[in-house]
Amino acid sequence: MREVIVFDLYGVIARTQTPEAVRRIEELAGISGAPFWDAYWSCRPAYDAGQESAAYWADVADRLGTAFPDVAALIEADLESWTDVDERMVALVHELADEGRTLGLLSNIIGDLVPRFEARHGGWLRRFDALTYSCRIGVAKPDPRAYEICAERLGVAPADVVFFDDSERNVIAARETGMRAEVFTSPEQVRKLVG
Repeated sequence: MREVIVFDLYGVIARTQTPEAVRRIEELAGISGAPFWDAYWSCRPAYDAGQESAAYWADVADRLGTAFPDVAALIEADLESWTDVDERMVALVHELADEGRTLGLLSNIIGDLVPRFEARHGGWLRRFDALTYSCRIGVAKPDPRAYEICAERLGVAPADVVFFDDSERNVIAARETGMRAEVFTSPEQVRKLVG
């Protein structure tokens, strides 16, 4: 059996935040630089695992010892900052699906972002055999349960999966569950490894 291919979303198929998006979020927060982003990322695991948006931003504010003037605008700017994709990777998803490959997606993603992302990118997302979102399973990578649930949804054992993620930490965790996992570098890398 050919290996099942599982992709992370952000940093692999979808793009991470642009410098312009980062500046917009900082402007709305009224705080910039490392202190803000340290709080933003340190509070993110619970958000990725299903926490509500308002509660997440309250946690970020608490960590910073402040209050944000317009939480609704912050939520909107943050959601919008995570919606762009790498068209080369979208083309690769179509290519692999057209070859009959079994494809899975395993993403740390917040609940409010899923419907927005799916509305924009439903065409190629439908090429996946299983979409495993952290916010819907209650655990986020690198928790081993995330990888196990993903494999289970694809109807295979972790050892039958080749997984691509831009985070070395997530790749190491995937390997510990038995997956063959690689730090993503390019569409060409994927083609070479799964060809």
